[in-house]
Amino acid sequence: MVSSSGTPPRSGVYYFSQGWKLVREPGIKRFVLMPLLVNIILLGGAFWWLFTRLDVWIPSMMSHVPDWLQWLSYVLWPLVTLSVLLVFGYFFSTIANLIAAPFSGLLAEQLEARLTGATPPDTGVLDIMKDLPRIMKREWQKLAWYLPRAIVLLLLYFIPGIGQTVAPVLWFLFSAWMLAIQYCDYPFDNHKVPFKQMRIALREKKVVNMQFGALVSLFTLIPVLNLFIMPVAVCGATAMWVDCYRAKHAMWK
Repeated sequence: MVSSSGTPPRSGVYYFSQGWKLVREPGIKRFVLMPLLVNIILLGGAFWWLFTRLDVWIPSMMSHVPDWLQWLSYVLWPLVTLSVLLVFGYFFSTIANLIAAPFSGLLAEQLEARLTGATPPDTGVLDIMKDLPRIMKREWQKLAWYLPRAIVLLLLYFIPGIGQTVAPVLWFLFSAWMLAIQYCDYPFDNHKVPFKQMRIALREKKVVNMQFGALVSLFTLIPVLNLFIMPVAVCGATAMWVDCYRAKHAMWK
C-alpha cells in the first residue's frame, strides 16, 4: 500500500481505476461510509426525480431548435438529453460535496497516510468540528470560482442552435475540469495549500486531470454507479496527490 511521490506520471484513467480499488481497502471502508450515505441520499433522490421529468423537459427544449436544424434532430435529441443530465448531475454533486466535505477530507487524510506508510492520524469528532470553519470556507471559495463560469455556460443553452450543439460539449469539458478541482482539492486542502496554488498545480498536469474529471463526470450519469462515485473519486484524487503533488506541495502544511 506504500506509494512514492517519485512515481512516474500516470493517466487520469489509472487514478480513476485506483479509486475503485482503494475504496475497498481494509481500514478505509469506515471512512467511506459518510460520503457514501450523503451521495446515495442526495444524488440518488435527485436523479430519481429527474427521470420522472425528462419526458416533459426534453421535448420542451427541442421545441427551441430552429427550423434549419430540424434535420439534425436525431443527433440533437441525445445531445440535449446528455446536457440536461450533465448540468443536473453537476449541480447536485456540488451540493453533495458541500455537505460531505468534512468527511471527504477525513477520507483523503486517512488514505494518504496508508499510501505513504505513515501512521494514520487519530481524528475524532472534535477534530472535525475544529476544522469545519476552514473546510467550509474552502468550499465557498470553490463555489465563488465555479458559479460565474457555470452561469455563462448555462446562458448559452438559451441561444437557438448553439444551446443544442456547442453548449453540451462545453459543459462536459467544464464539468470534467471542475470535478477534477473538486476532488483533488481534498488532499491539497488537508495540507493547507492555497486554492489558487492548487489550481496552478493542476494546470501543470491538465491532461491527466481532465481525463480523471471526465470519467467522474460520466460515471455521475450512470444509475447505481453514480451513488458510489463520491468516495471513489476522493480515493482516486488522493492517489494522484501522493504520486504527483505531495513531494512539492506538502511543504505548505
